[in-house]
Amino acid sequence: MAAGGTATGARRLQASLFLVCCCSAAAVPHGLPAAQALWPATALTLLLGFYVLRAVFLPAFRGAQAESPAALESWPAVDLVVAARDEEAVIGRLVERLAALSYPADRLKIWIVDDGSEDRTPEVLTAYQARFPQLQVLRRPRDAGGGKSGALNAVLPNLQGRWLLVLDADAQLQPDVLERLVRFAEQGGWSAVQLRKSVVNPDLNWLTRAQAMEMALDAVIQQGRLLSGGVVELRGNGQLLQREAVLSCEGFNEATVTDDLDLSFRLLVQQQPVALLWDPPVQEEAVTAWSALWRQRQRWAEGGLQRFFDYWPQLTGSEVPVARKLDLSCFFLLQYALPVMAAADALTALMTRTSPLSWPLSFVAFGLSGGAILVGCSRRSEGPDLPSMGPINLAWGIAYLGHWFVVIPYTTLRMALLPKRLVWAKTLHVGAEPDPDQAAA
Repeated sequence: MAAGGTATGARRLQASLFLVCCCSAAAVPHGLPAAQALWPATALTLLLGFYVLRAVFLPAFRGAQAESPAALESWPAVDLVVAARDEEAVIGRLVERLAALSYPADRLKIWIVDDGSEDRTPEVLTAYQARFPQLQVLRRPRDAGGGKSGALNAVLPNLQGRWLLVLDADAQLQPDVLERLVRFAEQGGWSAVQLRKSVVNPDLNWLTRAQAMEMALDAVIQQGRLLSGGVVELRGNGQLLQREAVLSCEGFNEATVTDDLDLSFRLLVQQQPVALLWDPPVQEEAVTAWSALWRQRQRWAEGGLQRFFDYWPQLTGSEVPVARKLDLSCFFLLQYALPVMAAADALTALMTRTSPLSWPLSFVAFGLSGGAILVGCSRRSEGPDLPSMGPINLAWGIAYLGHWFVVIPYTTLRMALLPKRLVWAKTLHVGAEPDPDQAAA
């Protein structure tokens, strides 16, 4: 039940080839005549810019997908699943809120996997089990392995519901979220649905505000990709999954650091449709310091790049429609190749004492990202208020995205040179609450 991944040697070779290709693509134009040096970057800019405008922004202006008001004839059984390690600050609050969801009690079970916690998480869960009979706790030793995927695989054989909703320990949900989410999934015929993620502490500092804008950007892009025939990716917290679809993928991949991104691709190659629901969102804490953001984003970058290495043969096969292949290719170039090429271009320019040549592509990428932030933060949304779109906030949101131009090249280089190391690098949760004046009624 633990789907495998790429061996360390193959992984380093794949990362090295990717690095060499990106560096070569960035360096070669510096050897062209000055009049032609910008042609490759300009051509790629026009191609990717046109695709993003067509695939993301035009569908985004249609608005969020509407929920159906029609009720279901019967509510399917749902398992709420949380993998928790050292979460004493938030786990009790989460259990209380899950128990308060407006969903038929006889169709709902709560499963908490205590993954070797060394704080008071076990004691807190024991106390809550006495209060809530629907709460089931599965305990694993800390060295059981597999990270979050291992914890989810451990509980998977015990689940009986048609659906499982995977949550992080800091998740905060509206009472009616499960009814609306299940109805949307059932009536839409989806195998998985990702709730839009929103930041519960956007006004704590400039960093948390930027993450709130980034999450709105991500949801806008994902909905645009879906509406244009592209791909929606799971985001871990707030993902509703058909249990049979997960079992058909042989569970969660214990050889990855991002179980959600990996599962997204395995559902894709099995032609299991995935959607995103804008409202209601799942609320979570944003990291509050640059050091924590650096660790988190390295993990995201590594897992995101690794899944392309692992599943590229299947993604380019006949099972995946052409529209989705084009979508994946364009976003692979934008998300992973562009930052590495930009870094290599800057280094080549410095070594050859020439001007950087990737600026048209980088300029358009940042401009389109700013447009997605503007669209997302201007859209009506439930949950904590999204940052207002004044010029200062918008400029900060765009500048903040520049951290990916450091994270992606650094992570790629590390993957090419160093052995794979699987570590559950969990994010610290402190129990932040939303401003009651901003919460949706």
